[in-house]
Amino acid sequence: MTDIPIINLSTLGDSNPSSQKLIANDLRQALRKSGFFIIINHGIPQELIDQTFLEAKRFHDQSMEAKKAVLMNEHNNGYMAMGRYKITTSRASEDGAEPDLNEAFFIKRERKPDDPLVLEGRRFAGPNEWPKDLPGFKDNLLQYTKAVDQMAQALLGPLAISLDMPADTFTEAFSESQFSFRLSHYPKVSKFASKQYGIAPHTDSNFLTFLAQTSIPGLQIQAINNKWIDVPFVPRSFVVNSGDMLHRWTNGYYKSTPHRAMPPQKEARYAIPFFFGPHLDTNIECLRSCHSAQNPPQYPPISYNDYISWWYDKNYNANAQEDLATND
Repeated sequence: MTDIPIINLSTLGDSNPSSQKLIANDLRQALRKSGFFIIINHGIPQELIDQTFLEAKRFHDQSMEAKKAVLMNEHNNGYMAMGRYKITTSRASEDGAEPDLNEAFFIKRERKPDDPLVLEGRRFAGPNEWPKDLPGFKDNLLQYTKAVDQMAQALLGPLAISLDMPADTFTEAFSESQFSFRLSHYPKVSKFASKQYGIAPHTDSNFLTFLAQTSIPGLQIQAINNKWIDVPFVPRSFVVNSGDMLHRWTNGYYKSTPHRAMPPQKEARYAIPFFFGPHLDTNIECLRSCHSAQNPPQYPPISYNDYISWWYDKNYNANAQEDLATND
């Protein structure tokens, strides 16, 4: 377990600065070494996590007709069918990899009609696509995403401290986070080719990813020696990893580690990753503690909106499913 450290968050809500520094030190070591860590005592009720896994199964157990009724829209919310995408823009993307063997349903922050971003007609602020015949589905998912969002925001102070920055460094950028939440279904397969994955090797595009763990294996990370290692199962925990935005913000100081998911061979696997990012209008520019005359910024400033617009269009283009919208 030395490749993926375990961080105890039982003191996360403690106002004692020493407690925050201890978590900050743990974060620094994990994000410098592997880019992955496992959190325990995170404060999210296991009953809520279990219910959300049930919602993932409920959604994917529906008929294809029901799932086609909520196809992914231009805001990248809704259903994406099996084999309709693969990530090609990551430095970890594998040439010749087949489309991913999973199907997924996505939501983002639920917004009211008078929300400023909705009124502006902004992409990624548009409506979620909610299924009509799953009572409680919407309410349960919104309860879960609210809980994970609050936990993620509580980590921002120690994370900033870990970078030798003031604890409130990320507060404004994440005062209204831009998250994407995914319900994934990896069907059981008897065998698969060498270039076939549940999700092919990639790095995440966002800031941090929070994945509630399941006992069914599949997730692997690329270790320092470039070997692929299984993420160990720790009950009642989350696996957390840094993404390309945190990597970019820190001038490469924190890793954005390649990972993949192998197709399950004994039983279907469900996953509920929460992709945490800043407000759409946030300018991602190298933090002052992460560059110097000897270590200049590696990346030009870019808005989060511009970055994810490029990324989604290259990897998760909703137009790849136009035939599903028109054919029975």
